[in-house]
Amino acid sequence: MSLSEIYSSGFKNRNRDHFAAIVRVALSDGIITDEEKAFLNRTAINLEIEENEYQMILDNANQYAINPPATELSRLERLYDLTRMIYADHIADQGEKQLLGRLVIGLGFNTQEADAIVSKALDLVRSGLDEDDFVAAFK
Repeated sequence: MSLSEIYSSGFKNRNRDHFAAIVRVALSDGIITDEEKAFLNRTAINLEIEENEYQMILDNANQYAINPPATELSRLERLYDLTRMIYADHIADQGEKQLLGRLVIGLGFNTQEADAIVSKALDLVRSGLDEDDFVAAFK
């Protein structure tokens, strides 16, 4: 196996696991709304999730690991995606917020700061910031 094949495989696995985390947020209230489905479809395309993988992840989202990104920038980009998923249906319920808190810790953020990070992330996405401004607000 060449180095490029290993890198590609690892990259694809990280994308798959990130997508599974987003699906977990979507499913946290027991349903996937049309808005959430549209967000998932766009995200699957962006993360290069194949159709058969998409369905497997929908059916078994909890079976995938949370692979913490190595860089702060990657963690913040993933946090942005996860937070946007919460607001995809225009409702941020308590279950989704609690799940986001667990995912924040799984992404490698400081456990003691998790609640503050979740609160700030929700506020920033609710105010309409794009990904670049979201990331900048955490720096």
